[in-house]
Amino acid sequence: MSDKSSNLTKKISRPKILTLMRLTDMLVIFISGYLANILYISNQISLSASNNLDYFYMEILMALGAVLTFGFFNIYSIQDIRNTLKHGLHIITAWTVIFGLLATYLFLNKSGVEFSRVWFISWFIVGFAAIMITRLIYRKLFNKWLKQGRLERRAIVVGGGKAAEDLIKAVNSSSEGEVKILGTFDDRYDERSPDVVAGLPKLGQISDLVKFAREADIDLLLISLPVSAETRLLHLLKKLWVLPVDIRISALQSKLRFRPRSYSYIGKVPVLDLFDRPLSDWDSIAKNIEDRVIALFALILLSPIMAIVAAAVKLDSPGPVIFKQKRYGFNNEMIMVYKFRSMRNDQEDKTADKLVTKGDPRVTKVGKFIRKTSLDELPQLLNVLTGQLSLVGPRPHAVQAKADNRLYGEVVDSYFARHKVKPGITGWAQINGWRGETDTEEKIQQRVEHDLYYIEEWSVFFDLYILAMTPFSLLNTKNAY
Repeated sequence: MSDKSSNLTKKISRPKILTLMRLTDMLVIFISGYLANILYISNQISLSASNNLDYFYMEILMALGAVLTFGFFNIYSIQDIRNTLKHGLHIITAWTVIFGLLATYLFLNKSGVEFSRVWFISWFIVGFAAIMITRLIYRKLFNKWLKQGRLERRAIVVGGGKAAEDLIKAVNSSSEGEVKILGTFDDRYDERSPDVVAGLPKLGQISDLVKFAREADIDLLLISLPVSAETRLLHLLKKLWVLPVDIRISALQSKLRFRPRSYSYIGKVPVLDLFDRPLSDWDSIAKNIEDRVIALFALILLSPIMAIVAAAVKLDSPGPVIFKQKRYGFNNEMIMVYKFRSMRNDQEDKTADKLVTKGDPRVTKVGKFIRKTSLDELPQLLNVLTGQLSLVGPRPHAVQAKADNRLYGEVVDSYFARHKVKPGITGWAQINGWRGETDTEEKIQQRVEHDLYYIEEWSVFFDLYILAMTPFSLLNTKNAY
């Protein structure tokens, strides 16, 4: 195994560990309320079955509501968790707000007499103590993983010279190991931008940065240019925004001063947020759950249809039932996408160098039908289960796919920005009529515009809407050959 592969396997997913923390909070809050009920109240007074059930429902609702409220108080932040005093103040504030809202609800609903005040106060105290104990455990784990480099955010600095040096030193001294800067990228090769800055090497020019960021699994780009360098900044962003990373401008030496709330912080370094990684933290977990659950049910429900299609493909022409093709996946990685074979086995085009057109002699009789109805895409549910595809997202395109004899990336400047998220079986472009053949530049431009809109506006409900509309969009077979 290469050093790169070995390093990547050691990394711990921040979204996954923070999701685990949310689940821990839900469990701890529920159990502390339940135990306060069982161990004290049940020994003091006789509770009816319905009253016991009311306590049970309240404990579940509080566990769910608390986790949602904690999110507003920035409690699920590794940097915040590592500062025990600050984090404790955040938790007690949020915890007090939650119980204050509960007390207000019980008062306005005139149901306060149905719940014990002793239970209420005991839950408040025991719940807070239990949450803080779990936080100390997580804090110890985070510190251990950060020392091992398993939880760090990998970063590179764009720019050089004194500004980059000050930025690197400030981040290294205040981020407590959360951010690891690998080096700098700068187009200048003179005294203003030496080959080594703050002990870190210059890794290349800006033109080399996108490729490096994809291969090195970069999480964060820090731009050390002043906001006043507008022309140079716009030139940089036009190249860099296609990456699925957080992009920040350092405000460390900026002469422009904004309101404190305009800044976010990396350690103690103020930065201006330009772009955020799409589907980060909880969003990525929610989408993964959505993909796996729906794909599993879809496979079970559609398995009879898939069996019939497989048999028809096999009987119609010699060759394998499944066609495999390399396509662009998340962050431009190559993935193997599965489809039911729709072309003659001896005339398959693995790279899609020549797109299928109307009346294409390479397509079999069964192939024409399954392509028009998109039944050939059903094996991609397996790609969803393995995590290579999503149910909804920009469609994965073949490497050599062209529009008007030009590669897609040559036609649309922002084409590769659609790879900031996993590709999908269906998408916003498809339900708006932009599916099938891309014989003109307008068609691929429209696809990309719709894909980028989807990435910016993503939500679980947006996904569910697209999934619900997909069967209706398949009725339009105008460009499906």
